[in-house]
Amino acid sequence: MQFEPFTVIMSVYEKENASFFDRSLESITLLQSVMPDEIILVVDGPVNKDLEKIIDKYCKKYNFFKVIRLAENKGLGNALKIAVLRAKNNLIARMDSDDLAEKTRFEQQLQFFKVHLDVDIVGGDITEFIGEEKNIITRREVPCTNREIKQYMKKRCAFNHVTVMFKRDAVLKAGNYRDWYWNEDYFLWIRMQLKNAVFANLGVVLVNVRAGKEMYRRRGGIEYFRSEAGIQKYMLQHGMISKYRYIINIWIRLMLQVLMPDSFREIIFKTIARKKFNS
Repeated sequence: MQFEPFTVIMSVYEKENASFFDRSLESITLLQSVMPDEIILVVDGPVNKDLEKIIDKYCKKYNFFKVIRLAENKGLGNALKIAVLRAKNNLIARMDSDDLAEKTRFEQQLQFFKVHLDVDIVGGDITEFIGEEKNIITRREVPCTNREIKQYMKKRCAFNHVTVMFKRDAVLKAGNYRDWYWNEDYFLWIRMQLKNAVFANLGVVLVNVRAGKEMYRRRGGIEYFRSEAGIQKYMLQHGMISKYRYIINIWIRLMLQVLMPDSFREIIFKTIARKKFNS
């Protein structure tokens, strides 16, 4: 079956693990049932020799593997903004540098776009693993329909960022990615919603995400709270949520991200915010 050509955008920076990076790239090239015809990698500042070896390996292996180098680290939002602007295709898939795409991920999303011409972005569920790739501990399920997603967005981000494939013109219409601490994706989706973008999730696992204590630690702290509080304020100002919903959202985030120890936050994410995975 013929599908529309698409671009994959990624970012890598100094602290990434080279072997994880290699596995991630392998999962979106060699192991995919449908290959991208362009991968744009933004190297976000200087990186170590091990990462450079992986970058060089894929540059030599695939002529559609394109590298954009930034002189200094600008952050994920800025890196992805550049990648979207440089992409040659209207369909763009997002991928992280240490996660693993399911082998039919792109095929499923392309098929969905082929049938649902009005949809602007489609994502899916993720599983999360610690250590070995088969050591899957949780699954994050997200709502599927446009109505359900926009309702859910009032409380939490309704997309797993690493799974999304979107239309470039819809993202640019909303102002593209912006630098927003750890929430550049949520901020983009709500701006797309304000532009009447049509949302969807497939209801199946598209990516297996590398988890661990560092991931749970990142979802806490005063800076993360300020980032999320800013998004809630933006939604309130634009009539997306009520004052009551705003207060509830802020209170929950204050408790979870500032007042709660990292160890408790990990428990919450594994029990309440995620579904326990049964192999």
